[in-house]
Amino acid sequence: MDNTPVSCRSLSTYYHVKGKQLEEQYRRHLSNFFTWDQLDHAEDWILFKDNIGSHLSIDEVALTQGELYTVVTNKAAKGKKGSIVAMVAGTNSDQVIKVLKKISTRARYRVQEITLDMAPTMERIAREAFPKATRVADRFHVQKLAFDALQQIRVQYRWEAIEQENNEIELAKQTHQTYKPHILENGDTFKQLLARSRYLYLSLKTNGL
Repeated sequence: MDNTPVSCRSLSTYYHVKGKQLEEQYRRHLSNFFTWDQLDHAEDWILFKDNIGSHLSIDEVALTQGELYTVVTNKAAKGKKGSIVAMVAGTNSDQVIKVLKKISTRARYRVQEITLDMAPTMERIAREAFPKATRVADRFHVQKLAFDALQQIRVQYRWEAIEQENNEIELAKQTHQTYKPHILENGDTFKQLLARSRYLYLSLKTNGL
């Protein structure tokens, strides 16, 4: 099936025709949509066997209306034409595996690597549909786990700093002294530094890079 035009409205302005009419004519006559061999099951799944490659990615994607799809893509296409290998409604592993196994065993066994998140469902799909492929955890999900762990430690230290500061303020009151917090080289107290450093350890170095 041909891709939909980038902007029917722009074309309609150029050719002085109604945009809605041009869009409808493209859909009904020019796109071959109604003779598409996957039309009868396109709402449930679509499969482009020829787009399979040696390095794939699999992930769940939520579309604009909240529909959740499992999408398998070919990394070599880099998000351009020929990227989509399969798109299946939902994340049911049995259904996704059933669709992917419509690809020949020989082609599936040639897949060398597949990138996925750490969900058991995706792991099962990758393992059964592409048994010869090395399964690699997606970098984004690994980074998120590391970020969450660091965030938990930062919050714990911040609460400890707040408690220590409150205790020192109370002690200063009891001894009739003016409380003076310890100031770090950058001008922050421990509590302020721990509050401002939420994303600091995710920033790229700027010196020399």
